[in-house]
Amino acid sequence: MRKVLSIFLTVVILTIMLAGCQTKPNDNNTTPENTQTDNSEPVDIRIGGLKGPTSMGMVKLMEAAEAGEATNNYTFTISGSADEVTPKLIKGELDMAAVPANLASVLYNNTNGEVKLLAVNTLGVIYIVEKGNEVQSFEDLKGKTIYATGKGSTPEYALRYLLSENGIDPDKDVKLEWKAEPTEVVALLSELENGVAMMPQPFVTVAQTQIEGLRIAIDLTKEWDALDNGSALITGVLVVRKDFAEKHPKQIAAFLDEYKQSTEYVNANIPEASKLVEKYGIVKAAVAEKAIPYCNIYFMEGTEMKTSMQGYLNVLFEQNQKSIGGELPKDDFYYEK
Repeated sequence: MRKVLSIFLTVVILTIMLAGCQTKPNDNNTTPENTQTDNSEPVDIRIGGLKGPTSMGMVKLMEAAEAGEATNNYTFTISGSADEVTPKLIKGELDMAAVPANLASVLYNNTNGEVKLLAVNTLGVIYIVEKGNEVQSFEDLKGKTIYATGKGSTPEYALRYLLSENGIDPDKDVKLEWKAEPTEVVALLSELENGVAMMPQPFVTVAQTQIEGLRIAIDLTKEWDALDNGSALITGVLVVRKDFAEKHPKQIAAFLDEYKQSTEYVNANIPEASKLVEKYGIVKAAVAEKAIPYCNIYFMEGTEMKTSMQGYLNVLFEQNQKSIGGELPKDDFYYEK
């Protein structure tokens, strides 16, 4: 009996040992999560911006990145126009880019959804300025020549929409003369005794330092809001490549938090932020300090971003389908944490 019991106990012990040997490897590899690397590790993120309000909100984050104090390893490239930025984004040379709002939709449509909207970073920054004192409302623009920049993008579509909503035919009642750069508009106004132009900030502020008597006649953002059409005038947004977004959700969440803090800092600390704006080659500090209150630097993500952007794109779509790339973006255009 003792021999049988001894054999039985030996078998039980061996069985337990074998079971332990079999389950031990599974403890290390039971789920896919355990085989992945730590997705919260910092990654390199290449961000493209434009010289203007869409990049002004980034400057505090740019400073943190330069000091090695940011969550991820950010590299910022500031360019003069969207034409310099978008090819790099499409080619994968940039991971994110600040672009005009309608261009984000165009990129989404032209790349079959390979670009997603991360955040709205700038609301309306467009103004009608006048060298004189004749223009007090849209009605006063009838019969006038308006010098402007931004043909084929947000400024043109916003102006045409607002003119139409105020009973003015943009092709018959006014003459629109488009220039490539705000500096061209400033040069023209300098030579004219009276003149009207549409320009974005901070170039309005720059022009006011060079042209005596130049004043803001109409704030397009206020005029848009007065229509109460369920949308907001959105100038600039931040987009991300879809494949990058899918690979690095935790890093993007950290970036968005830091980006929001940066925009809040700029709006709350204008003198200090203006020095950073100059440091990173956007505009001179003196100009930035005067312009920031008029730049509508803003941070919007998630549901609020989606609702506002859908309303804005609907307005553009009804006016000119090509302005947003031919069709309204689907839900997958809007990034969600």
